[in-house]
Amino acid sequence: MKRKAPPKDYTYDSLHHEREYGLYWYSWIWHILRPVLIGLSALLLLMGLVSFAWGKISATYVDPVNTQNQTDVTFTVKSGESLTRVATNLQAQNLIRNRSVFKYYADFLGFGQKIQAGEYTLNQAMTISEIAEQLTAGDGRPVVRNITVIPGWTIEDIANYLVKEKVIAGATDFLARSKTGADYSAYYYVADVINSGTVPQRKYALEGYLAANTYEIYLTATEDDIIKKLLSQTEALYKEAYHDRSQELGMTMDQVLALASMIEKEAKTADFKRVSSVFHNRLKQNMTLGSDVTIKYVLGTKRMVLTGQDLGIESPFNTYKHKGLPVGPICAPSPAAVEAALYPDEQFLAESYLYFCSKDPDTGELHFSKTLAEHEQAVKIYQPFWEAYDQKTGAQ
Repeated sequence: MKRKAPPKDYTYDSLHHEREYGLYWYSWIWHILRPVLIGLSALLLLMGLVSFAWGKISATYVDPVNTQNQTDVTFTVKSGESLTRVATNLQAQNLIRNRSVFKYYADFLGFGQKIQAGEYTLNQAMTISEIAEQLTAGDGRPVVRNITVIPGWTIEDIANYLVKEKVIAGATDFLARSKTGADYSAYYYVADVINSGTVPQRKYALEGYLAANTYEIYLTATEDDIIKKLLSQTEALYKEAYHDRSQELGMTMDQVLALASMIEKEAKTADFKRVSSVFHNRLKQNMTLGSDVTIKYVLGTKRMVLTGQDLGIESPFNTYKHKGLPVGPICAPSPAAVEAALYPDEQFLAESYLYFCSKDPDTGELHFSKTLAEHEQAVKIYQPFWEAYDQKTGAQ
């Protein structure tokens, strides 16, 4: 058969060029795709290896202990427990696979400082994230609670507060323990009070020694537990330097707390050191302290205006009749009041201020005087405000 001749302009060289060009085109595509495909293959291989390795690691350290076991397990976080202790306990109860992994996980996500004391219901099917979230949500049954003792509160105020907050069932045992202090003679300052022979003269041996502060206590805490906790705070409050300073002043710790308790009741914090100076000046001059708050403590009244009969009541706490400090503290003083008792205002000491009275019962602002005449004039000016306050508040 006779072959058809190619077109005139389609030479052998042109056909060869076309074939070469086509091969070049595919070669160029392959040149690009080949490293991409190799890279993808390597990546897939790497991902497979990582996935395999992570599966092994996760199964050993991270996964739930047993996804098929949802049996409830009671887990307790006690007050003050560290994250390390919580993680250790979780592993001990077979709720997590590895305590270190849980600790690092909780630390990384900021859960470490948020774990709350309480009693929780967990199970082995939970992930570490679910466990951490539940422990930080605080939705378990709490094992602790907070109580707050306010500066200026008496033993009776504290007892009434604890009853009101349902911390204790009734005030009787708390008050009885506080009255004698006999169960707390292991605390040296309570032993000093007992050994002083003044307990029969005091309303409560522990008055002034149950430190004002906010406390975390167990829900199962007894009256005895609470008293010990508050007494321990007094020991922490009364620093070693305070003992040195009280000796320098020739005062016992009991006397310092008695003075601090009067300061707490008489003034706002801004005037603590000035009031302290007045009392120190009167003590130096062997004057009666003439403090209304000691009379109010005996009478249990909140009236601003006291009668002559009130001021004449026979009591070792009556600082109008008896010179020196009262027989003991009249309330729980704040740290600022204790410091003021030890470090009175130097200027007021030097200028011999001897008197003060209330200017405005609502604000607690005080008027200070150097002489009796100045003081009596101030009383005439401000007594109508005291009377109006008593009428407004109905104070008894």
